[in-house]
Amino acid sequence: MQSLLALAFAFVLPLIRAQVPHWGPCPEPSVQPGFNLEKFMGRWFEIAKLPAQFEKGRCIETNFTLTTDNSIRVVSSEILKGELRKIQGTGVVEDLKNPAKLGISYSYVLPYSPYWILSTDYVNSALVYSCTDILRLFHVDFAWILGRTRTLPESTLKRARQIFANNSIDVTRMIPSKQQGCDKYL
Repeated sequence: MQSLLALAFAFVLPLIRAQVPHWGPCPEPSVQPGFNLEKFMGRWFEIAKLPAQFEKGRCIETNFTLTTDNSIRVVSSEILKGELRKIQGTGVVEDLKNPAKLGISYSYVLPYSPYWILSTDYVNSALVYSCTDILRLFHVDFAWILGRTRTLPESTLKRARQIFANNSIDVTRMIPSKQQGCDKYL
């Protein structure tokens, strides 16, 4: 059993270098009640995040568009080393009874990752959470504060952190995203 755990940890460790694994399974946070997927569509800027290995640039934003087959076209972009980089993925509603629980994948060979909308007013801000259990022994999570503009008031950020905390999500390592000097690249 110990060798199996060591092997699993060795396999997962490169995937979670920037993240901090937490003991135990993922928390089960409350998501946005009465979530309206159509209102959520559009352009969102990353305001703050838990550090993520796959996000190294600045001016990070994501644009969500409903497609004719009821999936979601997801286009994320960042500026890295002076170059605009984009990646396109697909989103789906994983549970029709709970449409705030989305799944997103940026590759045909990878499974959908959780992308849960914990809170949004659709016009100013949104709180998003993702978590992956590793053998139910520990979990790796991601959290984002998104805005329809490149900045949000400090009171909104404070309220967002409190919502995460109320849902047993540790955001003490959350860092602000760099959203300055973006317009010359876009």
